[in-house]
Amino acid sequence: MKTAFVTGGTGFLGLNLVEQLTARGWRVVALHRPTSATGRLEEFSPDLVEGDITDPESLKNAIPRGTDAVFHIAANTSIWSKHKDRQERENVRGTINMLAAARSAGAKRFVHTSTWNTYGLEHREITEATPQNGGTHWINYNRTKFLAEEAVRLAAADGLDAVILNPSHIIGRYDTNNWARMILMVAKHRLPGIPPGSGSFCHGEAVALAHIAAAEQGKTGENYLLGGADASFVEVIHEIGDLTGEEVPDKPVSAWALRFAARTIVTASALTGREPNVTPEGVAMVLEHPRIVSDKAERELGYKPASLRAMLEDAHGWLKAEGLLN
Repeated sequence: MKTAFVTGGTGFLGLNLVEQLTARGWRVVALHRPTSATGRLEEFSPDLVEGDITDPESLKNAIPRGTDAVFHIAANTSIWSKHKDRQERENVRGTINMLAAARSAGAKRFVHTSTWNTYGLEHREITEATPQNGGTHWINYNRTKFLAEEAVRLAAADGLDAVILNPSHIIGRYDTNNWARMILMVAKHRLPGIPPGSGSFCHGEAVALAHIAAAEQGKTGENYLLGGADASFVEVIHEIGDLTGEEVPDKPVSAWALRFAARTIVTASALTGREPNVTPEGVAMVLEHPRIVSDKAERELGYKPASLRAMLEDAHGWLKAEGLLN
């Protein structure tokens, strides 16, 4: 029986990965913070270990000796500049700590979950050969995830068998905070408008399977982009409207209106201390039109993209079953 050590197992992608690992007979050891809600994770019966990626001492002996694969999914995905220092600790220092812990435990492979954002926002088409501009990017999430990748590449050059995955926008079951928010807003008539950009979308289950394939057959030190369905945000929201039976806007809001709203909301958040739903960083991400090319992952990992409809049906069906659309 193969053993997997997973960080971020209580999150959206982590739950998809633990589900797929368990279905394939892996023993799963999942790291979680003492304050994390583990109810959904426990449904898959993993071995739970308390710890924190920012605390190297808590990682000592957490990873079973000779673990077949460490899947490092945990990350701070905030796009609010106020969280800059925490994001630095979790995304960069946390990854460095996990690399050291994996090496100490003699892990056979390290699979790092990154993001397409490390390549920057300005490219219209992104492949693994596209220059990565994330290291100097003004959006801290992009920058810290790039720096985390650099740490993984250094570890790989120093002998750790590591692989990097770069998913596009992920949609699927177990999500309550990412694209599921769009489904919830449409269902509850709270959608303020549709961004004018577009992007590539991938299915949570397919991304999880790509992680397992990367552990088993990915090439050391390589990046694998995970794209899928290419669509405008208008098309995505229209699909959601069709699924929920709710009316949605026909056209996107203007870029200037989004930028103005972001500045206003962030100013208010500075006074209230509450994290804003819209930030200048978030607006910048939804104004562009990147297309993520996943030919390499399809060829080398057997990655199989799902249709936009299929992934939205999966997300919507789970939210409905959980009673979250009421």
